[in-house]
Amino acid sequence: MRFMTVAAVCAGLACATPVFGADASAGKAAFRAQCALCHSAEPNDGGGAQGPNLNGVFGRHSAGNAEFGYTAAMKASGLTWNAATLDRFLAAPTRVVPGSAMVIPVPDNTERANIIAYFQAVKEGTFKQAPPAVAGFPPGPPPPAPGAGKPVKGFDDWKNDVPGRVHRIDLAALPAPYDTPSSARFPRFVPRPANADVKLPPGFSLTLFATDVPSARKMLLADNGDILISEPQNSKVAVLRPSADGTHVDTKDIMTFAQGLNLPYGLAFYPNARNPQWLYVAETNRVVRYAYQTGDTRARAVPEVVVPQLSPVAGGGHFTRDIAFSPDGRKMFVSVGSQSNVAEDMPKKSPAEVQAWEAAHGLGAAWGNEENRADVLVFDVGSGKPGKVYASGIRNCVSLTVQPGNGALWCTTNERDMLGDDLVPDYSTRVQEGHWYGWPWYYMGNHEDPRHAGERPDLAGKVTSPDVPYQAHSASLGLTFYTATEGAAAFPKEYVGDAFATFHGSWNRAFRTGHKVVRVRMKNGVPTGEYDDFLVGFIVDDGNAWGRPVGLLVNRDGSLLLSDDGANVIYRVAYRR
Repeated sequence: MRFMTVAAVCAGLACATPVFGADASAGKAAFRAQCALCHSAEPNDGGGAQGPNLNGVFGRHSAGNAEFGYTAAMKASGLTWNAATLDRFLAAPTRVVPGSAMVIPVPDNTERANIIAYFQAVKEGTFKQAPPAVAGFPPGPPPPAPGAGKPVKGFDDWKNDVPGRVHRIDLAALPAPYDTPSSARFPRFVPRPANADVKLPPGFSLTLFATDVPSARKMLLADNGDILISEPQNSKVAVLRPSADGTHVDTKDIMTFAQGLNLPYGLAFYPNARNPQWLYVAETNRVVRYAYQTGDTRARAVPEVVVPQLSPVAGGGHFTRDIAFSPDGRKMFVSVGSQSNVAEDMPKKSPAEVQAWEAAHGLGAAWGNEENRADVLVFDVGSGKPGKVYASGIRNCVSLTVQPGNGALWCTTNERDMLGDDLVPDYSTRVQEGHWYGWPWYYMGNHEDPRHAGERPDLAGKVTSPDVPYQAHSASLGLTFYTATEGAAAFPKEYVGDAFATFHGSWNRAFRTGHKVVRVRMKNGVPTGEYDDFLVGFIVDDGNAWGRPVGLLVNRDGSLLLSDDGANVIYRVAYRR
C-alpha cells in the first residue's frame, strides 16, 4: 500500500486518529533529531525554547502559547493545529505563513506524518512521557537546594547595562554546571514603547534607516552604495538603494535580487567589492553564486552551484551558514552550525574508531548527524575539490568576518544551553586552522560538559579558548570591524580598528540579557578580551523586548547599520561632531 501524507488522509477533517502507518515512536526520534534544538514536545524532554513549547499543540490555535513572542504573521494566520494543518505547515512553513519565524521544513512525507503522530500521542496522553530531569536535560546532578549556588562576580543582567560599561568574563571563575536551574524564559517581542529609552555614548544617535525588511539578517555593501540583504524567511536576497544623503531607504527602493533560495544567509562579493564578478550566497546546505556587476538590482541569470552539499545531514538544528574569502581570494570559508544543542544523540565510537575519524576529519570533529557541522569548512576557490574542516568544535558560528589589516578569520558563536544561567559563555574569536574549540565534549578550555562526562579524556587540554567570551545566553550573532576614517557620520578615531558585535537576546536565563550592541576592544589588532556596552535599551522588562539586533554594516558615510529581525527594520547609528 502506498504511504499517504496526513493531509491526503485528513484533508479538511479534525483527524482524531493519526494517519494509518504513522509511528509515534519514530516521530519522537525524528523530533529529537530535527526539532528539539528549538522546541519541547513533552515535559522534561530537554528541548530548547527558541521556539514555542509544542506540548499539547493539537487543537491549539496558531500563536496560542501565551508565553511565546510570535511574529505578527503567525498571529494573523488564523490556523488551528490539526493533523492536516500541521502537515501543510511543516512541509513548507514560510509558504503557508509568509513571515513565520519557523523556517526549517520537514520535507519527507513519512517523517512528517510520524512527527504529527507523536504530537497527537502526547496530546492524548498515550505516549509515555520523558522521566523528570534536572534543568530539562537527562542525565544531571540532583537539583540545588533553594538558595544554593552563589552568583559569580561579574555576571548580571540587562538592568545594569549602560554605554561604556566594561565586561570581562573570567574563564577561571565560571560557575559549576547546574549551579542554577536551567530556565526557559524566551522574550515576547513587543512594539516600541512610547517611553523607550535607547542609550548610546554621547554624540551618537539612532534613527530608522529602512522599514519593512522581513527577517533582515546579513548585509553587504556594494561599491555604489547599494546594500544587499539576506532574508532567510523569505528565501531571497534583496537590494536596498539608499537616499541621496544616505540616511534612509524608501520602501520603493527595496528590490528583490534573487528568490527561491533555501534559507540564504551569508553573502560575499568575489573577487572583491570594488570590482565584483560574482555574488556568493550561502544557503543552508550549499553555496551558489550569481554573476554580478555593481549596480545590479536583479540577478542576471540562474545561479551556479559552487558547493552542492555542505553536510550529509542538512535538516534540523542551526540553519544559518556564513561565508568569507581569504584576503588573497584563494580560500573560501563557510561556517556550519550544529544539528543539536550538545550532540545528545551522537552514537559512541571506540578509541580506535575515534582516532581513524579524526585522522580524516580533524581534531575534535563530531560525527553522525553532526558530520561537517559545528565546523568552519575551507574550500580552494576554483578547484572544484571538496572542502575540509578548517576548525571544529564551534557550535554555531553565525558570523564569519575577516579582520582588516591582518587578515585574521573571526567567528561569533552561540554556545550551548541547559547548564544554568551563566553557562556557557557565547563568544567571538579568531579561528585558527586545525584548532578545536570544545563542542560538544568541553567548553571554555578544560571544562568538561557533564552530559559527556568521561567520553573523551584524550581531548583534555586540547581545547582552544575563545578570545572574547560574552555573557552566557546573550545569543551573540553579528560581528564587524569599524574601518571608517571619514564621512559625515564617522565615529571618533579611537573606534577605528575595534569591532562591534550584536546580542540577539537570551531565552535560557532567569534574568534577561543581550538585546544590545557591544564594542569589542582591540589593541594593535589583538583582542584584549574585554567588551563595552555600546547600544542598550531594547529590553522593557524580564519578559518583553522591542529589539533583536542581528547584522552590522559600516556604511559609506561612516554610520553603523544594524538589522533587527524582530521589528523587521534596519537602524542607523551616526555620530555628530
